[in-house]
Amino acid sequence: MISTSEAPSLVTPPTRSWETANPVLTVDDLHVQFQTSKGDFKAVDGISFELRQGERFGLVGESGSGKSTTALAIMRMIKPPGHITSGRILLHGDEGTTDLARLSPEEVRRLRLSSISLIPQGSMNSLNPVRRVRDHFEDSILAHETRTTSRQIKERTAELLTMVGLSKDVEKLYPHELSGGMKQRVCIALAITLEPKLIIADEPTSALDVVVQRRIVETLAAVQRRLNASVLLVGHDMGLLAQFVDRLGVMYAGKLVEIGTIHKIFSAPEHPYTQMLISSLPTLSERGVFRTPHQQVKPTPAI
Repeated sequence: MISTSEAPSLVTPPTRSWETANPVLTVDDLHVQFQTSKGDFKAVDGISFELRQGERFGLVGESGSGKSTTALAIMRMIKPPGHITSGRILLHGDEGTTDLARLSPEEVRRLRLSSISLIPQGSMNSLNPVRRVRDHFEDSILAHETRTTSRQIKERTAELLTMVGLSKDVEKLYPHELSGGMKQRVCIALAITLEPKLIIADEPTSALDVVVQRRIVETLAAVQRRLNASVLLVGHDMGLLAQFVDRLGVMYAGKLVEIGTIHKIFSAPEHPYTQMLISSLPTLSERGVFRTPHQQVKPTPAI
């Protein structure tokens, strides 16, 4: 079972072991559209990338760039009027490769939590306000392991809460009795209930202050290391992503315009949009100096 030792206080720098590991997820030419009164809108327009075992991969871009839609598409959680029009979402495991885009809703449900899980963007809306924390764990476990006893559920819940830095007594509380950071830690614990090998975190630090953001990322890093899981982290904070991920994919207008290691993206960004994102980061060397968008960067031709 999962160790319950305390999480480290700092985010461990990314390792390079993932480079020789087997792939866990392959997204191949994925297209997602939303039907509108003015025609189909391409939210995700033919993106492709690969995620390897133990790797931390980030998707960054402004609001509306398609990064959260990509995460939901991988989880097969796109709701009408949206739909996946084409592409493959290959989940690789010990039992072979499965195309999530071709599975029935029931087949996808069985894979969620056990093989692939989602840490949602809004913890405030993800927890049922009229049910205690322990009830959420019970529902998640019994949906996949129907023969699990009440005692086993209680022990596993305590173990998971301890793993994300919470007291086991939190299980007795209702969501409104938790702070924003505690709610997000509960969501992380729920996502790893069945120890999946792929965790998708959709802006898990949104609406949290910078101190709590740091702690949530530390918790996610500790969880990822203990499970040897792969993490797809979706966000718009370049600075926060730079401290966590191994590689970064930059999304713009539904397209994946650049992919590279963190060192490459920050030292030699190639796409003009990537350059603009990096130039938007605050710098202590220019305190009190306001830059216009034209002064921020000298774009190079798109690749």
